Amino acid sequence: MGKKADKYIETHAWSIVERGFHKEKNAVSESLFSIGNEYCGLRGYAEEGAAAPSLQGCYFNGVYEWSEKETETAYKGIIRRGHYMVNAADPIKTEIFLDGEKPDIGESDLLFFERKLDMRSGLFTRSYAIKTGGKEVRLTFSRFLSMTDTRSLYQRIEVESSAPVSLGMYLGIDFATKHWGRAGRWQKVFSHAEGTAAQIVGKTQSTGQFLACGQELSFSGGAYTLAAEEGALSAGSRILANVEKKFTATKRVACYADKTGESGGTMPEVAPQKSFEEALAENVRYYDKFWAERDIAIEGDEENQQGIRFCIFQLGQTYHGAFPTDNIGAKGLTGEAYSGHAFWDTETYCLPYYLFNDPAAARDLLLFRYHTLAQAKERAKMLDCKGACYPIATLNGHEACDLWQHASLQFQPSTGVAYGIRHYVNVTGDEEFLIGYGMEMLLEISRFLLSRGEYGADGRFGYFCVMGPDEFQMMVNHNCYTNYMAKKTFEYTVECFEKYGGRVHLGLKEGELAAFSACAERMYIPYDGERALFEQHDGFFRLPHIEVKDIPAEDFPLYHHWSYDRIYRNDMIKQPDVLMLMLLHSADFTMEQKRANYEYYEPRCIHESSLSPSVHSILASELKKEDEALKFFGFAARLDLDDYNRNTSEGLHTTSIAAAWLNIVYGFGGVRSDGTGLVISPSIPSIWQRYAFRLKYKGRTVLVDVRKGRAVITVEGEEIRAIVCGREEILVGTREFIL
Repeated sequence: MGKKADKYIETHAWSIVERGFHKEKNAVSESLFSIGNEYCGLRGYAEEGAAAPSLQGCYFNGVYEWSEKETETAYKGIIRRGHYMVNAADPIKTEIFLDGEKPDIGESDLLFFERKLDMRSGLFTRSYAIKTGGKEVRLTFSRFLSMTDTRSLYQRIEVESSAPVSLGMYLGIDFATKHWGRAGRWQKVFSHAEGTAAQIVGKTQSTGQFLACGQELSFSGGAYTLAAEEGALSAGSRILANVEKKFTATKRVACYADKTGESGGTMPEVAPQKSFEEALAENVRYYDKFWAERDIAIEGDEENQQGIRFCIFQLGQTYHGAFPTDNIGAKGLTGEAYSGHAFWDTETYCLPYYLFNDPAAARDLLLFRYHTLAQAKERAKMLDCKGACYPIATLNGHEACDLWQHASLQFQPSTGVAYGIRHYVNVTGDEEFLIGYGMEMLLEISRFLLSRGEYGADGRFGYFCVMGPDEFQMMVNHNCYTNYMAKKTFEYTVECFEKYGGRVHLGLKEGELAAFSACAERMYIPYDGERALFEQHDGFFRLPHIEVKDIPAEDFPLYHHWSYDRIYRNDMIKQPDVLMLMLLHSADFTMEQKRANYEYYEPRCIHESSLSPSVHSILASELKKEDEALKFFGFAARLDLDDYNRNTSEGLHTTSIAAAWLNIVYGFGGVRSDGTGLVISPSIPSIWQRYAFRLKYKGRTVLVDVRKGRAVITVEGEEIRAIVCGREEILVGTREFIL
């Protein structure tokens, strides 16, 4: 694979711990120690600042800016202006002085340093000790975001000294934040500071969205003086105190985002309702329930146990269906890479986690696509097509990618939405969603696929000049993934309208269903029957070969070290393409086909995408390639913790994190849900003693507990029919199966 772990995080079952300050890794740690609650995300930066690599980021889901200038282009179909998730107010702005000196963890001689994120409460703490003027001073910073009152944030700073020390401190809210190093994306509408309280309202420059933040301070441990302070883009209070032994400052923050701009800046006063202790106890109760329902336990592998819990924790922080207008960006709310955009990963990689754990949240994810259907139809027109073409990258439904080879050639988002609708209905049985929302999306997507595809000279239908999931191949004809996913979309659309067409009125035109059926029937799927190989696209088998295992590790990431055109002119694969298809539609392919294609394409994959390892691990597990399955799983589960791709500093790989969950459930658990029912076919790596996970399926809870040689499956609720270890079974109560 050519990539190596960069380990400095300690291994703990329920926490992430950095012991000792790793200055050169500071931005990586800021990503790893990010906290969030879907409404807001806050990177794990030092609120008082540090002379070290840093991206001080606070982001609100759906708060974004348009690109500063329109791009001049003479070509139709290429967007002129993109948009991006903007770095919002710094709600924990802090300055600290000890006897007039400002401590800096990047420059001070530290006696002790620790960062810790507790995954059972969402509490992030950072502690360090320094010597100043012969005194030993220890500072502890704590923060968390409420998971129940999602507009509330809590911060606490404790100062302990071996001898009396003069403490100066500023605590405020600051809109003078930088986005990719550039300031000036916010303007102040209103501010007021008085006593222990402060409030400020900011407005984005181009989208006209408003953000109101208010703080309330309290102190203990000694006498202090307090002075309220307002700046050009800030509001807060300055404190002076003489610390005898210990002084504590607690800050409660509430934020309210007006994403429509309808308030005109007249925002409600915001203030958190609970104390630090009350809100933290509520978070603990929330996570007690969360882990009781979502935990994946692994016995015999501490590193991967920590890795998968970190993934589940981050998925819970990123999205839980609190707001139906939200989606999941590729970096979640942990960084500015990918500009906060959602990609086709949402429906293919992320949706299954929510589908099997929180079906209501899964429904909301799909509703985001429904509520942005108008923008998808607008995008189709830009490409001289009909129907709806969902964007390759978006926050607000509009296409945000200005790279034409991606935005104009990749149709994975559209077929992914269709796949997500089918998957959701299969697992939940929610026919009302299908009739009320899904069928309209399916019809418009099929109209787009019909207008974008063409019949070739040989009479076969397909897609010319496209780019599939493997983004190292562009302007290809008959990408197998694209053609096959379009075929399945046509077939499902026809099936739905034949079954429910009498209950919907969507303006279906005469002959449309027949046209969809004809395209599906005559779709060209490139396949070599003798070798049981699906050709990634026409001509792929004739490309020059490159041995990816011989590429030096220092060449990664390739986009940073190889010229763009050099990447494109060989058979090296960025991420699974044919293999991704075989995972999504597993029931359609034989074991012989899966084995032949895995063994052909896996050696050609460079895993430049973080989405890649889990797909390979899942298929390797199905093919009984245990060593490869475990190797790829470790890469996926600890991709960010061990910074395999050397870019965790830019933010966490959120959709890859969802793929790691898939890796356990679909890989070792052998779960499949793309056919007519539920399939469970567990296996267990030889180094593990046990693992267990839960699923929600059509109103039931299914617990799968796997040990050496046996699996125990418990169904809470009515019986379900499933294929277990290759045999049709009726599952009710608790059943044991020999592996």
